[in-house]
Amino acid sequence: MVTEITDGLKVSVVTSYQPEYSSPSQSHFVFTYKIRIENFSNYTVQLLKRHWYIYDANGIIREVEGEGVVGQQPIIEPGQAHEYVSGCNLKTELGKMKGSYLMERIVDGKQFKAVIPQFVMVVPYKLN
Repeated sequence: MVTEITDGLKVSVVTSYQPEYSSPSQSHFVFTYKIRIENFSNYTVQLLKRHWYIYDANGIIREVEGEGVVGQQPIIEPGQAHEYVSGCNLKTELGKMKGSYLMERIVDGKQFKAVIPQFVMVVPYKLN
């Protein structure tokens, strides 16, 4: 697990390789990642947008931006958390992702970026 804290928001990521959806012979590797966003600040916040950088071992970089996460723009109260699972497919056996969320404090509309820590996605047999 990797973790980053920005302005009282703790973002943690755990990844998993999905062999049943992957096809190594066709350079298709599928990973899921579970993200937990915990609000340790004194303010209720809403996640408005996501911005990702996805890197594979061939040096290819993809940039992905969009509204919310998995179709939601969750509101997270102080002391509460939001979790979701999403996925990524790569053309190589290993890669990495990093990014940020655009967050907004409900009380005053102040927007800020919460860092999504860089995490690695690697096929388990590459670790041996």
